[in-house]
Amino acid sequence: MADRVQPAPEFSRPVLAERVGLAGLSLEIEANAAERAALARRFGLVSLDRLAAQARFTVMRPGLVRVAGHFEADIVQACVVSLAPVPARLYEAFSVAYDELAPEEAGEVDLSPGAPEAPEPLRGGSIDLGEAVAQQLAVALDPYPRAPGAKLDPAAEKERRESPFAALAALESRRRQ
Repeated sequence: MADRVQPAPEFSRPVLAERVGLAGLSLEIEANAAERAALARRFGLVSLDRLAAQARFTVMRPGLVRVAGHFEADIVQACVVSLAPVPARLYEAFSVAYDELAPEEAGEVDLSPGAPEAPEPLRGGSIDLGEAVAQQLAVALDPYPRAPGAKLDPAAEKERRESPFAALAALESRRRQ
C-alpha cells in the first residue's frame, strides 16, 4: 500500500510528548486570521471569527498521553434552507488519548454508546494540539444549521418525511424509548 500524503494542518501546534513530563503540561492556543480562514474553508463555514483552546497534557503511562481541555469558537454557518448566515458561539470540552502503541489504521471499531474511545496513534513522539482542536471543532458543528424562521417548502418537507432516512430515524427514536 502506498503511503498517503496528508495535507499540512491549517492550525498546527505540535507538542513533543517528552516535553509533558510527570507534572503534566498546560497550554493555551489561539488561531490567527490566516489559520481561521483556512479552517473555515476546510469545514465549509461562512466564517470562523475566533478559535481558542486550553489543554492539559498528562502522562498516563510511558507512551500514553491524555490531552483534556476545552475550546471556544465564534462561527458563522450558512442556513441549509435559506443560505442566510447563522452565527453560533461554541464551547466544548474534549479529551483525547495518544498512544505510541496504537495501531496506525484501526480495524474494527466499537461505536456503541459508552464504549471507550480508542487512543490516537502518537506519531513521531508529537501531538498536534491545533489539529486536535480543529477535529473537535468539526465534530461540534451543527450539521444542519437553520436561520430563525427558515422553513422548507411543503413539497420538500413532505419528501423529507417520506425518505428512507426519516423511517430509520423513527426506528432509532423508538429503540431509545
